[in-house]
Amino acid sequence: MAVTVSQQTSMDATVRYLVGKYNPGGNRIGWLMMASILVEAWDLYSIAFVLVYIRQLYHPDPLILGLAAAGTQGGALIGAMLGGWLSDKLGRRVMFLATMVMFIIFALLQGVVPNIGWLVVVRFILGLPLGSDISNGYTYIMESMPKGAREVMGNRWQFMFAVGQVLTLAVIAIFMVVNLPPEWIWRVTLALGAVPALIILVLRHDLPETAVWLIRHGRFREAREVVASMYGDRLDMLPEADVTVPKPQLMNFLTDLRKDPIRWRATLFGYIACFCQGSEFSTFAFYLPTLFVSLGVSTVLGTNLVTMGLYVIAAISGWVGPLLTPRIGHRGISIWGFGIVLVSLLVAAWAIWTGHKVLLPFVAGAMLWGHYWDASNCMTIPTLVARPQYRGTASGFAYMFVKLPSFLAIFLFPSLFTAIGQAGATLFVAIFPLVGLLSAIFILPEVYGYESD
Repeated sequence: MAVTVSQQTSMDATVRYLVGKYNPGGNRIGWLMMASILVEAWDLYSIAFVLVYIRQLYHPDPLILGLAAAGTQGGALIGAMLGGWLSDKLGRRVMFLATMVMFIIFALLQGVVPNIGWLVVVRFILGLPLGSDISNGYTYIMESMPKGAREVMGNRWQFMFAVGQVLTLAVIAIFMVVNLPPEWIWRVTLALGAVPALIILVLRHDLPETAVWLIRHGRFREAREVVASMYGDRLDMLPEADVTVPKPQLMNFLTDLRKDPIRWRATLFGYIACFCQGSEFSTFAFYLPTLFVSLGVSTVLGTNLVTMGLYVIAAISGWVGPLLTPRIGHRGISIWGFGIVLVSLLVAAWAIWTGHKVLLPFVAGAMLWGHYWDASNCMTIPTLVARPQYRGTASGFAYMFVKLPSFLAIFLFPSLFTAIGQAGATLFVAIFPLVGLLSAIFILPEVYGYESD
């Protein structure tokens, strides 16, 4: 039977009750969802360091080489939206199991592709589960942990990215030290992404569907079973019989956002912050050659080690930022993060323009520290404030704004970098943290501890 007004009221009250209730298994669920960031970090950053071998071995066209690097970004752009919407339609559990299986298969295929053309195709398809899993993982965190704790966990995604980057660089450095043939280095490195994905799949396999999703879809009997096992609660306020609830419509998502000014402003900021942090970070790679030259680094192994050191700093920042969130709030983390990046880029532009390149290592470390703060909550905020029935879609929309600048920067920024030089390009990139900073000050309401209805 269809849902009545009283049943809808009970559903709303039950969801609010669960959001404020401690879940003994919530931290485990949160870390399992965060672990999938390692998979994406491995794929995104391993390709950057094995492209040199692919170029040397196969001499591909620059466009094909660029597509090989950006393929997963393009696939993730589609996967984020499609996966988030399907998560709302089909359920969180179905989607995270499907995405991990799909990733394992296509990660392994990277290691056996016959040519670069097929590598581009495989990497594009590989991006679909990557984009989907991130958006789905955030919905799990927001529906499995109490308010306050879920914001801290959600903000840890940048820490997991940094850990993934350091692990990737360490493995590639080991391959170089043992003189693994270049053909094997790039194939084994890309295929190894299937290993953490398999481990995550095994650890996640027994996780139930979220009680919030079950309640919002009228499946009260299953919701009672999940809550009894996860919380030790009977949910007496929930109706006994299941009801038929209309499936959430994609077009209703944006309409619903505009009804609540806090939800709308927070989501708008999330989209802006996702785009700004993605832009500032994606273009950061173009400064690394200048940084390495200033340090006297001329070998691939030396480049790996210096980069690893930078991401150790990033990992520390990614761990500290979430811990400070309960004290200074989401606005504080964003304001400080974008502010640090803005100042760092202005100093970097001055250092490059005046020839004081000795400052660049310190500037790079400061920029990464700020970036891992301003990027920490851009996915958390839109997912946090969304209504449960649109939460997967909200997360998917936000992640699209992360992937879009990453995809565009690979193709567009090299030309800009060549046209206006290093100092000019640095000043141009400073526009992004400036926009992010102004958005955090004037658009973002404080939503730490926010409870959606």
